[in-house]
Amino acid sequence: MGCVKIFAGVLAGLALAVVWVRRRVLVVTVDGVSMRPTFADGDRVLVRKGRPVRRGDVVVLEPPLDPSGAYLPSGPGADGRYWNLKRAVALAGDPVPPGIAGSDGHEAVPAGMLVVLGDNPDSVDSRQRGFYPADQVLGVVSRRINRH
Repeated sequence: MGCVKIFAGVLAGLALAVVWVRRRVLVVTVDGVSMRPTFADGDRVLVRKGRPVRRGDVVVLEPPLDPSGAYLPSGPGADGRYWNLKRAVALAGDPVPPGIAGSDGHEAVPAGMLVVLGDNPDSVDSRQRGFYPADQVLGVVSRRINRH
């Protein structure tokens, strides 16, 4: 009878661990070339939710709306939301890098905002869209799982 209780306890612990991991970690498939050469189209990356963003982190986040209120062209993910994979190059309070759209008169990145760039110079990022809302970050990429 004691072994049954221990086994049930271990199973319950494993179930809780799985639930915790699923809420904190997810796998994302890279779609597009904006992060080349770091990540290629089809690569799978492990994303940690809830981790604070640091300068240089690669993040998964929703892009800002364009002035008309519609998303700029890009396809929605399987969940119907629009996601970008970009590198955070400047956080709130950091100096605004040159060439950032909508940074007119801003010497520092405004509170609650980020400047993000794709590693590929042809990426659509803060150079065209301006500041990205920091509260739209889904998570921080912790590693590549496989190379496509």
